[in-house]
Amino acid sequence: MKNKLALFLMLLISASTYAQGEIDMATGLRSSGKIYVVVLVLLTIFAVLGIYLFTLDRRIKKLEK
Repeated sequence: MKNKLALFLMLLISASTYAQGEIDMATGLRSSGKIYVVVLVLLTIFAVLGIYLFTLDRRIKKLEK
């Protein structure tokens, strides 16, 4: 589980450094302050998905025992 988390974090960091170029849509969202809403929604989706997968993993382990 720790290896998967480390791999995910490395991919996330490499993707964020790769996407550092100027994009018109991102510049517009950043200037109007809406980029924070987009980031918050994405973080919420990923957090809920991670919690769901974690609880699903625990249930499957419980069924295996």
